[in-house]
Amino acid sequence: MTEPLITFVGVAHPWLCDTMGHMNVRHYAAMFDDASFHILGHIAGLEGHEANGIGWADVRTEIDYKHETRAGTLITVRSHVVKLGRTSVTFEQVMSGTLDGVVHAVGRTTSVRFDLAARAAVPLDAGMRERADALLAS
Repeated sequence: MTEPLITFVGVAHPWLCDTMGHMNVRHYAAMFDDASFHILGHIAGLEGHEANGIGWADVRTEIDYKHETRAGTLITVRSHVVKLGRTSVTFEQVMSGTLDGVVHAVGRTTSVRFDLAARAAVPLDAGMRERADALLAS
């Protein structure tokens, strides 16, 4: 992989900020969650759509807050895969200032491919593994 995938672009609106004047942690989580739909969509591909009864279940998420995000900050999230398991993928998301490149937060999530009816993990298929491997950080 040469460049991480751009998975979210947004702005820290004033109504996302708390009484201390910076974006509240709940909104970092929401932006990372939106970004996760993009990276998982790229991995699952068209045949991996939830219409077939298979989806994703996040089993672990960590966020490191690196720099406060003030109202008006333009934000870009870039994502890449860091680990592939039999039924899971772990990906890292880096939220940075669009204009200045300052890293505001780094999230790491492990998501399991999940049979929505059986409520159980299912293996990643060959196409998913290939697409995830293309997003693997070197």
